[in-house]
This record gives sequence, structure tokens and C-alpha cells, in this order.
Amino acid sequence: QVQLVESGGGLVQAGGSLRLSCAASGRTFSRYGMGWFRQAPGKEREFVGAISWSIGRTYYADSVKGRFTISRDNAKNTVYLQMNSLKPEDTAVYYCAAKARPPLVVGDYDYWGQGTQVTVSS
Repeated sequence: QVQLVESGGGLVQAGGSLRLSCAASGRTFSRYGMGWFRQAPGKEREFVGAISWSIGRTYYADSVKGRFTISRDNAKNTVYLQMNSLKPEDTAVYYCAAKARPPLVVGDYDYWGQGTQVTVSS
């Protein structure tokens, strides 16, 4: 069992930055791939990015590539989403999730956090 708690969301102006954190409980955190997803009002949840459990390979949606960076600290059971050059269209509830098997770009994750709101003003 893995429990996930996101933090770091908030209101930021366009062009600004935020760093989201996702703290995980459970001793086997390092065995899970970790993903970030987001859901804007009236839209379906979409993949943002993910990081693998072993070598830390990262994957990003085209819409955030070059602006967002995912990292993980297995010693702290935490995964991060650094978001730079934010745009109003990045406004959404951001969720972290854990998955035991590839592919990480597909949204059938095993565990999900409760989400944190990110609002980007123009």
C-alpha cells in the first residue's frame, strides 16, 4: 500500500514557477514509477510527466516539455514537479500517482494522491 500527499500548489502569475511535492508512505516507494497528471475544469485528466523507479528516466507531455522537470528522492520518499514558465493553460488540479509496472505514460496507476490546485493568472 502506498499513500500519496501532494503539496506546493497555489496561485502564480504567468511566467512564474512553482514546485510541487508528493510525499509517499510505504517502504517500497523506490519500486514504483511516479507520475504527475492534471485535470482542468471541464476537461479530462491528462498525463504531465513521469519518472521511472530505477534509473530515474523521465517522460513528459509535449505541452510541458522544456518547462517542467520531474525528480525524485527515494531516501525521502518524495517526488517533485518543478514547473517553470507557467501559462494560464497550466491551471488545473495536479495529482501524483504511483505505478508498479510500465508503461508510465499510460494512466492506469495503482495509487493516487488527493491533488493540489495550481492556478496561473494572466
